Amino acid sequence: MKYFKSIAILYVLAMLSCDRRDNTSHQIIKLDSLPSIDKNTYASADQSQMDMSYFPAGFPLQKMSGKDSAAFPIARIVYSRPHKKGRQVFGDNENSLCRYGRPWRLGANEATEIEFFRAVKIGGKEVAAGRYVIYCIPYADHWTLVLNSNLYSWGLHMDPAKDILKVEVLTMKLNPVLEDFTMVFLPADHGSDLLMAWDNVKAILPISFEQDTAY
Repeated sequence: MKYFKSIAILYVLAMLSCDRRDNTSHQIIKLDSLPSIDKNTYASADQSQMDMSYFPAGFPLQKMSGKDSAAFPIARIVYSRPHKKGRQVFGDNENSLCRYGRPWRLGANEATEIEFFRAVKIGGKEVAAGRYVIYCIPYADHWTLVLNSNLYSWGLHMDPAKDILKVEVLTMKLNPVLEDFTMVFLPADHGSDLLMAWDNVKAILPISFEQDTAY
């Protein structure tokens, strides 16, 4: 009788042990077999993503939080960010992505747009509030930056007849190199500096305006 009781106890323990193993196995399978995200069937991801920079930099968060719902930013820039990917970016030969002396859209894809929400001064000249295309003609030691009123251009077909402002800015060496083209507004005593950097080159465009105490 004791023998059969012992067999029964061992059988029950074995069944409980199997249940625990089955449950554990089931949990592991459930965690490890989460469905993967399907590829977007409507649109492919762009290799040069669109980005937007504001001055002041924290304006979008302030606006969304409702802390400063009546305020406007000073400026913003909308551009697509190309990547170096081991290529020669600036130079004077046919392998250069941005050849010296030739217009460059200051980004990728569509023309880069800059918007001012109030009148500003660039290169000592007043620029009215509004949206503009901004493009660049790079050289070895400086860039010529151009504001243009032809908003709906692709970026490859600049219309010089619609240029409204040209200003030259010196370039500086950048180390280490920057893989992704980047444009950001930085605070400055005169208002703001638009920093443009890619590969081993950076340039700064000073933008002057009357500053609010909130900025």
